[in-house]
Amino acid sequence: MSTQNKPGEPGKQSTAIAAKEKSAELAGEAKAAAQSVAHDAASAASRQAETAKGAAADELSGVASALRTAAEEMRSGSPQERTLGQIAEGLADASEAIRNKDLGEMVHDVSAFARKNPLVFLGGAALVGFAATRFAKASGSATAEPPMSATSTATPATRAPLHATRASSEGEIS
Repeated sequence: MSTQNKPGEPGKQSTAIAAKEKSAELAGEAKAAAQSVAHDAASAASRQAETAKGAAADELSGVASALRTAAEEMRSGSPQERTLGQIAEGLADASEAIRNKDLGEMVHDVSAFARKNPLVFLGGAALVGFAATRFAKASGSATAEPPMSATSTATPATRAPLHATRASSEGEIS
């Protein structure tokens, strides 16, 4: 018994090998493209986080400055003056810490604090949430109703709810 190669088999093997090589090449290109996109997204997120970190540090610094000013206007040596001064110094220190720390360090520090003091962390998170909600509501209500312009013809009577105008018109029918 002798084994003979069929005429089409060597061509099929070379085509299969070429297809595998092309597949591997395309997979490598896809992997490189995915890594590039992931790197670009990580860079953009990092830049955005740094911008937010700087804005938060600036905001804390502004609040600290306002508290210092308020403390200076209080009666010298009063408990309120001392308390406001201490809070202002604490906020100024926190502002500098935020500005000078790497984002990874800050996440690690917050995680460590949360593990050591879970109730304090949860209470603080709840307070921040309540404050953010109040701020959002206050900001939203200011823009909810557009301001009246000098050329506007709307009067309080024309802006009354529909049910109020129906009730008054029904009462006038005799």
